[in-house]
Amino acid sequence: MLGERIAALRRIRGLSQAQLAKLLRISPSAMGMYEQGRREPPVQTIIALSRSLTVSTDFLLTGQAATEE
Repeated sequence: MLGERIAALRRIRGLSQAQLAKLLRISPSAMGMYEQGRREPPVQTIIALSRSLTVSTDFLLTGQAATEE
């Protein structure tokens, strides 16, 4: 699930919800809702999350790295 991946990656990077929210310029409340699966982040936020957490958007959305075909 997207929220679980965001939370796990955030913890691995040593960030609090509030710190990651500040980096993304969103409210800590929104970050909490994304992690809990109560709200889906917009595409621009997913892109920003992938950059901030240094993973691909594919990994955030599917849990798998992008594959070239």
